[in-house]
Amino acid sequence: MMNNMKTQKFIRLLLSYSLLTFMVVIIVYPLLWTIGASFNPGNSLISTSMIPKNPTLDHYRELFAGKSSLQYGQWYLNSLKISIFTMIGTVISVSFTAYAFSRFRFKGRQNALTLFLLLQMIPQFSALIALFVLAQLLGMMNNHWLLIILYIGGLIPMNTYLMKGYMDSIPLDLDESAKIDGASNTRIFWQIIMPLSRPMIAVVAMLGFTSPLGDFVLSSVILRKPEAYTLPIGLYNLVNEVMGASYTTFAAGAILISIPIAIIFIALQKNFVSGLTAGGTKG
Repeated sequence: MMNNMKTQKFIRLLLSYSLLTFMVVIIVYPLLWTIGASFNPGNSLISTSMIPKNPTLDHYRELFAGKSSLQYGQWYLNSLKISIFTMIGTVISVSFTAYAFSRFRFKGRQNALTLFLLLQMIPQFSALIALFVLAQLLGMMNNHWLLIILYIGGLIPMNTYLMKGYMDSIPLDLDESAKIDGASNTRIFWQIIMPLSRPMIAVVAMLGFTSPLGDFVLSSVILRKPEAYTLPIGLYNLVNEVMGASYTTFAAGAILISIPIAIIFIALQKNFVSGLTAGGTKG
């Protein structure tokens, strides 16, 4: 009996570790291949290998060489600007909306929550024509601030649900005790709810920062001038030309995109894991 249990346990562990190893390989292999491609000489993928025989930094130098057709430094700054302000705006707006839905009961509350749920089901590209026309009517084509506002608006529904679920898990007794001591709703929000919601704030901040860095569809509709491009648009143009495509330079640029994401993730990883788990299960 004991031998059968040990055998079953061994088989379960073997299958679990095999699955985990397989998933790690799937995730890590493309990353290692991209890193290797960025150090390979030439522009073609045919002669590219994961471990280059003659590694070079030429592709990284080319990104910052100052060519008129390759304004990588400007695109990098544009992306960071949009991502940082989107992150800040998303955290502020989502915190207010989630607090209102979590702590107050008002007319239309349930309908608003249902609307937020429906908005998550509508793909972003379905509104591209309307957003393009709106940008033209407002005279805000190639305007980063319009793009930031659109990103924030698109992130509010999903993140509000996450934040609300977390705030629902904070006992109402804390609010009532603070009100007995004379605290207003604003003070309760800033001094009690927000500090206790730090894990979920980290999740919302992470999502708000990474979403613009990976977006191509919406940004390519609003941004048409090369100096206003974000990294996804600029790097796409590197491989869009049939004769002048530079895949290895694209790989170098893609690796540099991951640096700010990695920094944000490392800074928030402790809160990120606990906040995402709690927000998905509570409420």
